[in-house]
Amino acid sequence: MALVRSALRLTRSSGVLAQCSRSMADMPLTFAAPSQVFYNQQDVRQVDVPSFSGNFGILPNHVPVLAVLQPGVVSVVEADGSTNKYFVSSGSVTVNKDSTVQVLAEEAVPLSDLDAAACRQALTQAQADLASATGDQERVEAQIAVEVSEALVKACE
Repeated sequence: MALVRSALRLTRSSGVLAQCSRSMADMPLTFAAPSQVFYNQQDVRQVDVPSFSGNFGILPNHVPVLAVLQPGVVSVVEADGSTNKYFVSSGSVTVNKDSTVQVLAEEAVPLSDLDAAACRQALTQAQADLASATGDQERVEAQIAVEVSEALVKACE
């Protein structure tokens, strides 16, 4: 118990609690890809991201973290409670001490813009390319295409 009290005193005196005074709907999000900016320091309630350590949700006052995005769906819960979903191929997510969040994707598209039939066709083509790959680099590139295509098909379901 003394350790907890000491930690609380250190936290209060270091100003960390003062940084965490945002409301539950006050988490500035920047979410961008090279071709488009989806959010530019816009306040949101929650962001769910796919990472190689598993999907995780980010709420205001989340601990600072840096993670690599895997192909999958990023869900953003707006301040008004509505949810927007985007497919990302890869990228990174950063949560800073001040509760700002940056999601930087190599490629991103709103789920509503995806064509399920085209995604299934892309998966079929990627699997064929993997089966016919001869060199290591060709095989690795084809495997990445298969993983992204599988995530696209799953996102369309």
